[in-house]
Amino acid sequence: MTSTAHREPGRLAAVLASAAFARAYTSVVLGAVFGSYAIERLTSHITYITIVVGLCVIGAGVLGARREEISLIRLVPTTLVVFLGWTLSSVFWSTDRGLSFTSWISTAGIAFLAIVLGHVRDTLQTARALGDVLRVLLSVSLGIEILSGVLLDMPFRFLGVQGDIAQLGPIQGIFGTRNLLGFVAVLALITFLIEYRTQSVRVGTSVASVALAGSLAALSDSPTVLVLAVGVGAATGALALVRHTSASGRTTLQWALAVLVVLSIIVGYVARHPIIAFINAGQDFSLRVDLWNAIVDFVRARPVQGWGWFGPWVADELPFNVINFRLDSTHATALNAYFDVLLQVGWVGLLAFGAFAGVALVRSWLDAGERHSVVYAWTPLMLIAILIDAFFESFALAGLGWLMLVLCAVRAGQSSRAWRERLDRRPPSSGLL
Repeated sequence: MTSTAHREPGRLAAVLASAAFARAYTSVVLGAVFGSYAIERLTSHITYITIVVGLCVIGAGVLGARREEISLIRLVPTTLVVFLGWTLSSVFWSTDRGLSFTSWISTAGIAFLAIVLGHVRDTLQTARALGDVLRVLLSVSLGIEILSGVLLDMPFRFLGVQGDIAQLGPIQGIFGTRNLLGFVAVLALITFLIEYRTQSVRVGTSVASVALAGSLAALSDSPTVLVLAVGVGAATGALALVRHTSASGRTTLQWALAVLVVLSIIVGYVARHPIIAFINAGQDFSLRVDLWNAIVDFVRARPVQGWGWFGPWVADELPFNVINFRLDSTHATALNAYFDVLLQVGWVGLLAFGAFAGVALVRSWLDAGERHSVVYAWTPLMLIAILIDAFFESFALAGLGWLMLVLCAVRAGQSSRAWRERLDRRPPSSGLL
């Protein structure tokens, strides 16, 4: 009996540490988080929470089984620990401590899943898993829209599908809103193009996948898609230029690109009204400006610490209920991740979030510019898409956006430029100095 008892934990650990289990676990995590809206609408929010909790428990088991190959110092980015630490501290001055703590647990849980994925799969394996998951979810979205808008000509209200595909959109698919569908489609396009460049899938599959994602991005009729496409396209061109520049001239080019980015932001702000008119987003932007102005009023009351971490807004909690009452609306977020962080955890939280995202972007960009394989471009391009979209939505703070942000930050923390990597490779001291 004792011998059997010893064999069973050994077998379980071997399964949890296996490559096949890591591959399956990655696909399940990505499928659950990216399909969260459909899961909640078809079952319940409790069902989705149960799935995430179960995946976290399994993830802890996976890390435990792989503990010998994982360096503790490289496990979590320091900036992520600082940001999560500050959001947890906000529970003490939140308007509802219990609910704020529960929201923090949700944020930390998704971050933990991303950390596990970042340590059991490399960059190419992660991109391949995401590509497979998004091919399925986007195909289901297109099928649901065709069934609703063409074959049956009736909305599927239980999924939030309006059935407007016959009028060429806007469509939502199984993601609930056109903006989230557009955001996911852009992430899919980046992933599918990386798959094509690395020849990790068949050419026919790559072409069909790009056509699928591009079609859904266009049919979403989301005004942010065009901005994301321009931003990611410009970043792709700049990164290609960096990669083809000699090592001696690369630093000068990087500084020139940094200056160009700053100037582009200034020009974009100055010319924001013509740009908004060009992409036909005047009504959406006006709504956002009114919301952000109302948020600023509450930020002034608690500029340093904010009102407490909730992530997505809770309708009957202060200050969200007052903001929606003043605007006669039902906003579920600030429609801007940076304003949401500022409102909920103040300037300290915003600085911590900026450091977390900024360090990850810089590390991954510099690493991609020097590495030979094009797969390393996946991480900075995904981060750029997430951070640009964060100016118009708060997807980066919860759900699939937060999962991908943390996952990319973990990947960036494992780059050759990370101080953990250099410390981890340093030979042990042979004696006292």
